[in-house]
Amino acid sequence: MITHLKLPMINYKKFRYFTFLAFIFLYVGGCAAFKPKYVDSRVTPVNSKDKIEKNIREGKGFNIGNKLLGSGNNTFNFASSNPMWRASIELLDFAPFDNIDYAGGIIITDWYNDGNSQNEYIKITVRFLSPEIRADGIKIIVHKKICTNNSNCKINKIKSKISQEIKLAILKKATLIQKNDLPKNPDFELPDDF
Repeated sequence: MITHLKLPMINYKKFRYFTFLAFIFLYVGGCAAFKPKYVDSRVTPVNSKDKIEKNIREGKGFNIGNKLLGSGNNTFNFASSNPMWRASIELLDFAPFDNIDYAGGIIITDWYNDGNSQNEYIKITVRFLSPEIRADGIKIIVHKKICTNNSNCKINKIKSKISQEIKLAILKKATLIQKNDLPKNPDFELPDDF
C-alpha cells in the first residue's frame, strides 16, 4: 500500500503566465496584419531594378543620384509641390502672415487693414482638408475686427462673399499651377551603372 504519493508541485504563477502567453499568441496569430500579402508576379516586377523603375515612373520614388556625394541640387521642396498650398500663399501675399503650418494644413494672416477704414481689420484663415484640388478640400474663415477706440474692439466671424471669392481664386490658381507643372516622365529609365 502506498502511504504517500509525491505529486509535482504546480507553480500557479508560471502556469498563469504561460497560459496568458499562449492565449496572446493564438489571438495575435489570427490577425490579418500577420498574414502574408500575395502579389501577382506577372504585374509586379521581381527584379529590384525593375521595381525602382516602375516606382519612379509612377511618381512613388525619388532618385538620390549624386546628392549623397555633395553635388547636384540639394534643395528640398515639400510645400512647393502642393498646388493648393502654393496658390494660397501667392493669393494671400497682400497681408502679413501670422501663422503658417504646412504639416498642420493651416495659413492664418495677421489682422489686415486695406487703408480705406481706420477701425476695421480682417483676418483670413485657410484650412486645408485635402491636398487635392477640390472645393471641399479647403475651408476659408474670415474674421472682422471693429475697434471703436484703441482698447475697445469687437471680433466677429463673418460669412460674406469674401470667403467664397478667396476660395474660388485659390482653386483657379491651383489648377493653373498644376497644369503648368512638369508632367511625370513615363519614359524614365535608370542608368546602366546604377
